[in-house]
Order: sequence, then C-alpha cells, then structure tokens
Amino acid sequence: MDSLVFSNMLHRPARTLVSVLGISVGVLLIIFTVGLANGTIREQASREGNVGAEIFVRASGSLGMAGSDAFRLDESLAAELAAVDGVAAAVGIGQNSVDAADSNAGKRLIDGVVFDEYAALSGLKIVEGRPFQSMADEVVIDTGWQQQRNLTVGDTLLLYDRKFTIVGTYEPAGGARVKIDRGLMQQQLGSEGKISTVLVKVTPGRTVDDVGAVLTYRFPDNQIIRTEDLEELYMAGFPAMNIFLNVFIGIAAVISALVILLTMYTTVTERTRQIGIMKSLGMSSGKIALTITQEALLISFLGIIGGIVLTVVLRYGLNFVTTLQVEISPTVIAIVFVVGLLGGAVGGLYPALRAARLDAVEALSYE
Repeated sequence: MDSLVFSNMLHRPARTLVSVLGISVGVLLIIFTVGLANGTIREQASREGNVGAEIFVRASGSLGMAGSDAFRLDESLAAELAAVDGVAAAVGIGQNSVDAADSNAGKRLIDGVVFDEYAALSGLKIVEGRPFQSMADEVVIDTGWQQQRNLTVGDTLLLYDRKFTIVGTYEPAGGARVKIDRGLMQQQLGSEGKISTVLVKVTPGRTVDDVGAVLTYRFPDNQIIRTEDLEELYMAGFPAMNIFLNVFIGIAAVISALVILLTMYTTVTERTRQIGIMKSLGMSSGKIALTITQEALLISFLGIIGGIVLTVVLRYGLNFVTTLQVEISPTVIAIVFVVGLLGGAVGGLYPALRAARLDAVEALSYE
C-alpha cells in the first residue's frame, strides 16, 4: 500500500509539488509570524535585562513596553533607593520611543542616561569614539546595531526631528541600542527633573527577593520588578497579540486543509477508473479510503517540513539585513505539526470517503 501511495503522488509530480508548496507557505506564515512577534518581544526584554541591574523601579500603573509611558518618577528617587540597605547602586534613566522611518516598526527606543553613572552600573565600555557630551545632539550606539546598519562614527541619526551625530560605539548591548544625554531628553520632552525608571543593583551577598521586599515596603507607590521577570511581564503585556496569533494559526490551518481537500478531490476524480479496478481486484473500501488519507497526510507532512526549512532560511537571511529576531520555538513547531496533520486529515477525509463509496461497475465505465 505504501508503494501505491508514493506512485500516486509521483503520477502528477507538478500538482504534488504545488500542494506541498502551498502547505509550506502556510506553515512558514505561522512559524515566522509567531516567531517574529515572540522573538522581538523577548529580544527587547533580554536587552532590557542586560544592564547590570537586578531590580527595575517604575512608576505605579506603568503599562506596555519600555518607552511607552511618560516620565513620572523624580530624579531624587535614585538617591533615596541608593540609601536603602542592600542596594549597591541606583541609577535613574529615561526611556522614550521616537518616530523612525528607517526602523522596521516605525519606532526607535532610546535611552537617556548620565553616562558615567550608567556605565559604572552596566559595565558599558566605549569601543570606538567617545561618550556623548552633556546637552549635546550626540548619541552612542551598540556595536551590533552599528554593523547591521552599516554605520560609522560621524554619521547622523534623525531623532526628535533633528540630526544627532554618532560619536561612539559601545559594548555590551543592553537597554536601548541608542543612548543620549538624559538632561537633553528631559528638556526635549518637557520632563525636567523626571525619569522613567531607576535601575537598582543589589549588594553582593544579599538576595534580590529580600531587597525587593524591602523596596516594596519602603516605596509602595512604585512598581518593583525583578529583572528576571521582565521577559514574562513583556509577553503577558500583549494579550491582544496572543489572540491575533491564535486566530492566524487557525486561518492558516483552514487554508492548508482546503489545499489538501482540493488536491485529493481532484486526485480521486482523476483516478475514478483506477479505483474501480482496485475494487474489482478485491481491495476493500476501507483500504482505498486509507490509501487516500495516507497520501493526504504525507503531502501535509512534506509541506510542514518544507515550511520549517523555509522559515530557517528566511530567518538566517533576515539576520543579515535587520535587527529583527525570529524565535523558532519547539512548542510552536509541535503545534504546527499537530495542526498541519489534522488539517491534512480533515482535508483528505471527504475525498477518501467519496473514493470508498464509488461503485466498482460505474467506476470502471468512467471516462
């Protein structure tokens, strides 16, 4: 029976190939869209956490990702936090999202920092050039972003509707990829004396949970967020995104099922006489239905494999031209396999039943 399934597929190789490609595109859309959404969020959360701080302090009620809220914390809060037992350092920063025509999302997150304070906390080192000067239209960028954007020291970036000069590059990547003077950002936003976040470094030998509990008690009006929880909070902050992705997966599964349905229905119609011959030779209706179903499942399986391969290739190519991250999750792959094979089984069900119900005499006389 296996040889019959393969011979049926190879009988019309072009149609089989088109069917496999159709399913592959559906799988590509599922894995790539889900991976791009999750990868972008996780990548930003990872960079936010790579700043040398174990605790983030934000204003109570802050929503969404970094850069989406107004500056609501007083600069003086950093000094108050630094005085708490168990806190080694506390540095206030500002984060703001600005319009960026050359960005994939249309927005660019930038950090406003006091360079020396931030560098001491995060371990930031200038690799090329120099730090920006206070209140000057100057920026420093991380080396990874520099390479992907093919930028050099001396180039300019358009921020706040004017040009800022790139005066240095830094490592390691942490927080926003672009950093400017905090005072300049505050002035630009009309938020003098205000910041969006305080980065807190815990004294060696003290636990994050203990210090976090103290800060929660001492500063009840603020959000005390452990750095290790950022990724989970970012992912949970987009419930509408999860709904969209689930709907998208469902639509792609329906399309894949329709591709299989059309392919197998055409196959059964073309092989009506062949099915009549098999019945006249003693093949049961159940075996005929099973043969059609096996073919549908095999096409679905090949389509899923093809979609995964296309996703890996596209992801590899994307890394050369953008900073976008595509996460290929084993969980998503497993879901795609289940959904894809289920769609193939559903799509092949009606053609299989139709083939099984064919009358042998009528099938033999079919032209």
